[in-house]
Amino acid sequence: MGYCPSSRVFNNAMVKFCGKPRTKDKGMSEENNNKKNKIKGTVVLMEKNVLDFNDLKSSLLDRVHELLGKGVSLQLISAVHTDPADGSRGKLGKPSYLEKWITTVSQLTAGETVFTIEFEWDESMGIPGAFIIKNHHHSQFYIKTLTLENVPGHGRLHFICNSWVYPSRRYNYHRVFFSNKTYLPRQMPEPLRKYREEELMNLRGNGKGKGKLNEWDRVYDYDYYNDLAMPEKGHNFARPVLGGSQEIPYPRRGRTGRKPHKKDPNTESRLSLLNLDIYVPRDEQFNMVKFSDFLAYALKSLFQVLIPEIAAVYDKTINEFDSFQDVLDLYEGGIKLPNDDTLKKIRNCLPWEMIRELVRNDGERFMKFPLPAVIKEDKSAWRTDEEFARETLAGVNPVVISRLKEFPPASKLDPKAYGNQKSTIKAEHIEMNINGLTVEEALKGNRPFILNHHDALMPYLRRINSTSTKTYATRTLFLLQDDGTLKPLAIELSLPHPQGDTHGAVSKVFTPAEDGIEGSVWQLAKAYAVVNDSGYHQLISHWLNTHAVIEPFIIASNRQLSVVHPIYKLLHPHFRDTMNINALARQILINAGGVFELTVFPGKHALEMSSSVYKNWIFTDQSLPLDLIKRGMAVRDTGNPIGLKLLIEDYPYAVDGLEIWSAIETWVTEYCSFYYPSDEVVKADTEIQSWWTEIRNEGHNDLKHEPWWPEMKTRAELIEACTIIIWISSALHAAVNFGQYPYAGYLPNRSTISRRFMPEQGTAEYAELEKDPELAFLKTITPQFQTLLDTPEWTSDVEPLAAFERFGRKLVEIEKRVTERNNDSRLKNRIGAVKMPYTLLYPNTSDYTRDGGLTGKGIPNSISI
Repeated sequence: MGYCPSSRVFNNAMVKFCGKPRTKDKGMSEENNNKKNKIKGTVVLMEKNVLDFNDLKSSLLDRVHELLGKGVSLQLISAVHTDPADGSRGKLGKPSYLEKWITTVSQLTAGETVFTIEFEWDESMGIPGAFIIKNHHHSQFYIKTLTLENVPGHGRLHFICNSWVYPSRRYNYHRVFFSNKTYLPRQMPEPLRKYREEELMNLRGNGKGKGKLNEWDRVYDYDYYNDLAMPEKGHNFARPVLGGSQEIPYPRRGRTGRKPHKKDPNTESRLSLLNLDIYVPRDEQFNMVKFSDFLAYALKSLFQVLIPEIAAVYDKTINEFDSFQDVLDLYEGGIKLPNDDTLKKIRNCLPWEMIRELVRNDGERFMKFPLPAVIKEDKSAWRTDEEFARETLAGVNPVVISRLKEFPPASKLDPKAYGNQKSTIKAEHIEMNINGLTVEEALKGNRPFILNHHDALMPYLRRINSTSTKTYATRTLFLLQDDGTLKPLAIELSLPHPQGDTHGAVSKVFTPAEDGIEGSVWQLAKAYAVVNDSGYHQLISHWLNTHAVIEPFIIASNRQLSVVHPIYKLLHPHFRDTMNINALARQILINAGGVFELTVFPGKHALEMSSSVYKNWIFTDQSLPLDLIKRGMAVRDTGNPIGLKLLIEDYPYAVDGLEIWSAIETWVTEYCSFYYPSDEVVKADTEIQSWWTEIRNEGHNDLKHEPWWPEMKTRAELIEACTIIIWISSALHAAVNFGQYPYAGYLPNRSTISRRFMPEQGTAEYAELEKDPELAFLKTITPQFQTLLDTPEWTSDVEPLAAFERFGRKLVEIEKRVTERNNDSRLKNRIGAVKMPYTLLYPNTSDYTRDGGLTGKGIPNSISI
């Protein structure tokens, strides 16, 4: 089912392959002509757990069932001979039972238990290729592997399971697991073919798309994002259905089958706020340790939903910072509770389990956080223009900046609907800062770059600014200097015309300044640009372009690709836990009134805004080389080993990313070439064709008519698709996710909300900005409480295993080169004034520590947090 015991493919899994299949046991006598043989085996499983602890009641009931003769049986299936009386399925051996269940004592903490089993097997039936397991116990268990040690004519045989098995009464079909052989559909041994087909049918469900799905169901199906609204709370909590229309398109999510809401039939009913028991296929849910990690990581964000309750018992001015020191207190000492009764009051309005992670053991300090990396070495370097510019190349959102190809910047918004949206930045705004060049000369020399959030925001600004949020659509221009760094040239802040959208935009341009009121105004202008970039990062770069777009691929892969299919084995490790994290996001993060709406400036319009951007999503453009070319950050160069030339040579995301991309592409090419020696084999692969058709026509249905979809008729198209999927799920997600706390954990550096417009001369706000620029800055940006927020023997094929080992060695080499680049003082964008090395695309193959994303180091295997 996967190819490493860890879900961290880019660390320990990539360094060393975890095991190799054995060849025929040479010690087995070739003169053994007995028809009946005893095959000894071991089964590794875990019993049902609740978080990190066993469900003792279920464990006791399971032992009672054992005493009553209701055990766990396994039945081998021949891969050689069929049974005509059973629809030409493989012949079945006699059922065998796990031994010594009662006397095998499980540890209280979650862990594996190894059971022995012995099968009676008729040698004339050939080699077994699958087995049926029946659980007659009270509760479910997780089976990891079955290993047979002395199979006649073969030797050792390994079965990868990695699945929850519920009591047999929950299924109307057999639970079947296959050996670690890999087969294209037409290569599948005839006795196993129907088992393969039936297993896929079981995973698709009844095909009707109706009915509530239960935890033991294993159904993968599609639905719209129609479960975000809370109609019972009134109009302010209504949200449009995302997906199913050209006006509001969206990738599909996994179906839960919950009933329509009583107050709105177009909305799916929701679970209570703190109920995280949302249906996803059981094998997609977090393992127990990982679920505990998620709770610990998510509590601080979930806490924001309960602001009103806490504010009522705490501090009437809790929603404001008065100085940067107030912000630093979150990390240096937490928030001091005013009296002994406060914690008790907070406990009364929150379940204790939810706040114990937020309060220090002595109960005196509330919400203490580790110091973010961006202020570890220097508490004020984040404010410099140098760091502001550097983070567009090496920060948490390095995937938006592009080369400026025309001046002034143009808009792609429909002029009939939005009037003139062309930039008002003029040559005289910037020519004094472009090192003696004219604008034309700078453009010709590929010097100007732009961070452009104008078009994405403008259509929503009128609605966004009708709330407590007050913000702008921004364009920020930079100049590439001789030392490879960028410096800001101008920031344009735009609002919709007061007389209506068709009259265009009303814009102001601000240029760099260091001192006096001009310097304070410039700091605010940068803050508005950062607010735009932070919101775009969370909604688009992170949520939409990794989490949301990949879920349809996960659903289709499980519905259309057998577990023994080579492409399933290639992709499956990169899908682990993503459906579950997305389901939890719909419950507490992206829902109406959820954390995203509380902490990111578009508020209630956030997900709808991401839908507008999805209209222009192109799967093939998610390739890193094509993305860089499209943004004008690179040009094709056949003389370069990677086929590209970066126009900013010291662009950490691109430099490290291209090495990782190339390693993935080489690995996928070698792997696919082994199973697909020609294009004809791809075209003849019925499962691949069904898989790709379903991704396009079901998973991304709203874009199915777009001409850019690959036809999936060639090996090159298959390699390209798989490389992009793995890139999105691993390295791209790491680049836009794991820098969040190191960079954005310090509120002023990555503000997500602005609460008032730029002060105008003659106003009280302008006078305050002159008198106390620090307080004015903090009153403008985000308020205080919005700050707190596998398996080794995955295949028996030798050549793919060798290619995988080469992939691991290549990642180790990349890791060394990343370290060398970070230590090269000539590469100024890798460290910056904050002295923070770029490690978001560091493979970290040797020593990955589970830090909840706090250190920003290491590429996880899948989108799992």
